[in-house]
Amino acid sequence: MSANELLAPAAMRVDKWLWAARFYKTRSLAAQAIAAGHVRIAGHAVKPARELRPGDSLEIAIGDTLWQVVVRALNEQRRPASEAQQLYQESVVSRDRRAAQQEARRLAPVPGSQLRGRPTKKARRLIRGFNEGL
Repeated sequence: MSANELLAPAAMRVDKWLWAARFYKTRSLAAQAIAAGHVRIAGHAVKPARELRPGDSLEIAIGDTLWQVVVRALNEQRRPASEAQQLYQESVVSRDRRAAQQEARRLAPVPGSQLRGRPTKKARRLIRGFNEGL
């Protein structure tokens, strides 16, 4: 057995695991997402203090992205992203769906996403002309 296996807990809180696995930036954000029903274990809504064990399957909704993962390991500390990805295994269906969503966002960006900062003088004149024409 390695040192990590000896130190790994048998179970831990869902909000703490989501934070350690880098799905959420803080534990409070993870707890808010759980309370809002964006995290499910085996299809059931849970509370932030629910015990999570290796082998549990989670559905995590972050924005319009739905992750389906199986918990592989537990870790009390937040580690770098490369190590955090070792804590779970994403399903093939979830990975394909996320890739399709990412491709769709790339091909059809949100209108106005290319706009940066304040409008130029020309753009202000166009806006003013549009608003006064109503």
